[in-house]
Amino acid sequence: MHFKFFAAAILFMAPAFGGADDEIRAAESAWTSAIKAKNAAALQSLLADTLIYAHSTGIVDSKADYIAKVTSGRQLYTGAEHESMTIKNHGDTVIVHARMHMWGTNQAGKFDDIVMAMHTWLNRNGKWQLVAHQTTKIK
Repeated sequence: MHFKFFAAAILFMAPAFGGADDEIRAAESAWTSAIKAKNAAALQSLLADTLIYAHSTGIVDSKADYIAKVTSGRQLYTGAEHESMTIKNHGDTVIVHARMHMWGTNQAGKFDDIVMAMHTWLNRNGKWQLVAHQTTKIK
């Protein structure tokens, strides 16, 4: 009896998890589009006010600092592509682990990096926002 209830609960919840995965993939895509386009309005919406944005260089930015860098061109992304992505759903929190190719120009000059990216997304009032970003350069 308990097994049937458990199985029914899993089947009932499965579409919700699939939906969150699709929403997160869309949010990740919106983030890469926004940074390449230097779109401040999109970044304001996607990034949480409490954002911790840790670059592979060791520099850590707040939301305001990161948006200022991107929109001014000090952190210029010519390209940002997900090569692979794993999504782990924890209710209102989703962890994304991705292998990404990112290239452009920053304060140190041109970069063309393969990175592991770890993103933490939080659902606030039905809207996913990025609360943490960490990249590690692997190539």
